Amino acid sequence: MAVLCAVLVLWSAACRERGLRRARLLFADGVRSAPWVASGWDRARARLRREWLCMPAAAVIALLGGSMLPLLVGALAVPLLGRRLRAADAARKQRQRTDAVITLCGAVAGELRAGRQPGEALLAAGRGSGALGEAEAAVLAAARFGGDVPDALRRAAREPGAGGLVGVAACWRVSVDGGAGLASGLDGLESALRAERDQRADLRAELAGARSTVLVLALLPVGGLLLGTALGADPLWTLLHTPAGLCCLLAGGVLETAGLFWAGQIVRAGEDA
Repeated sequence: MAVLCAVLVLWSAACRERGLRRARLLFADGVRSAPWVASGWDRARARLRREWLCMPAAAVIALLGGSMLPLLVGALAVPLLGRRLRAADAARKQRQRTDAVITLCGAVAGELRAGRQPGEALLAAGRGSGALGEAEAAVLAAARFGGDVPDALRRAAREPGAGGLVGVAACWRVSVDGGAGLASGLDGLESALRAERDQRADLRAELAGARSTVLVLALLPVGGLLLGTALGADPLWTLLHTPAGLCCLLAGGVLETAGLFWAGQIVRAGEDA
């Protein structure tokens, strides 16, 4: 039944994709005019595909071991894996927003040097850049109609990864109130944000080795089970159907979880520092 449910889930996702592709071909303008429809389906389908892959794997292990315990563990792993994947997606979008803010600073400075007024430069560089996020309409409206652009930029900076917009708002306020050059201020801000981004990228590269080590250590028990099976033993049956095996399985699961949590805390402490 678990394998059948997994097949039905994957089949329904494929049918949705074919229907969405057909809709794009037949009603291209209408689909583009409502991008939230396609993006919503794509996000839901991606989360469904990645998270629910735990169930087919658990079903295979349950069939090999002749026990329902792997199915229970797989069902419990689905929400945990989903939360982890959503956190990774949020971190990726945050990095993309940070890159978009840096690009926005350089683009606005370039438009100003080309002879445009600050409002026109922000309108030309900010539309569709992705740096302003959900507050893009408010910021562009303030730039177009002479509103409070620094305040709108500070509100846009509350979104994850858009903290650099606070510096853009400060440069804008200083240039308006004090008469300082906005282009030079944005150039300095772009350099500072780029240096900070590069520093974080170097730190992630240095921590990649630690993450790989954690992953290898976490997969060692799986290698032990495969090795035992190759030698002619039946480790799955021992773990799932004997009292000693169940005790070993419980103790190993607790130690594995504690080790992963501890290693993750060490890596996150290095990133925060």
